[in-house]
Amino acid sequence: QVQLVESGGGLVQAGGSLRLSCAASGRTFSSYAMAWFRQAPGKEREFVATITWSAGRTDYADSVKGRFTISRDNAKNTVYLQMNSLKPEDTAVYYCAATLVSGPSPPYDYWGQGTQVTVSS
Repeated sequence: QVQLVESGGGLVQAGGSLRLSCAASGRTFSSYAMAWFRQAPGKEREFVATITWSAGRTDYADSVKGRFTISRDNAKNTVYLQMNSLKPEDTAVYYCAATLVSGPSPPYDYWGQGTQVTVSS
């Protein structure tokens, strides 16, 4: 069982930066691949970024490539999302998720409650 708690959201002007954190409970955190998703008002939830359990591989949605960086610290049971050059279209609730399944588009077993990111123009 893994519990995920996001933090670090807030209001920022376009062009600014935020760093989201996702703290996980459970001693098996290092076994899980982690990901960030987001959901804007009136839109479906979409994939943002993912990182393998060893942090050896990352992947990003085209819309955030070159601006966002996902990382993890297994000693701290935490995954991060550094968001730079933020745009108003990045406004959404951001969720972290965990999975033991490898490969593209795996099902995610655990989800956090989300943290709001609002980018003003």
